[in-house]
Amino acid sequence: MSDEKNPSGGNIRRTRESPSLKARAIRYLARRDYSRLELQKKLRPYLSDFQSDDDLVELLDELEKKGYLSDERFARSRLRTRLSRYGNARLAYELKNNGVSSEIITRTMQELGAGEYERAQALWRRRFGQAATDFKERGKQMRYLLARGFSMDVARKVVKDEEFDDID
Repeated sequence: MSDEKNPSGGNIRRTRESPSLKARAIRYLARRDYSRLELQKKLRPYLSDFQSDDDLVELLDELEKKGYLSDERFARSRLRTRLSRYGNARLAYELKNNGVSSEIITRTMQELGAGEYERAQALWRRRFGQAATDFKERGKQMRYLLARGFSMDVARKVVKDEEFDDID
């Protein structure tokens, strides 16, 4: 950057040129992992007038080839951070929305293991800690787990459905 004289006597600072698409992509990937689709959406507004979507696709291919961009790594990272708070259905939905393939989603969820029931139970204990005393409370606890993507079967087991069979 250089300084020029303003006609009124002060210095004018020139603005830096905006970073290249590749530099911008690498900067984003240095902060956290992105899925291919997510990075593509993030970079698209920065395409210059003489660049096309094909140039962006080429760049993403190059980043994948070099190992900077990986949907598998993104899926593992996303699941690791959100696994304790959400059920399998919600996690799979989020990954699918980020453009991760079904095969990668299935494989990654199996790799990370942790059963859905155990996660739901831990979340339920943190939030409620004790069994519901009436149907209204039970419904609230069930909705809480269902809204976080746990299956109906898992939510029923966690809320201890059988305790309410004899309540009229």
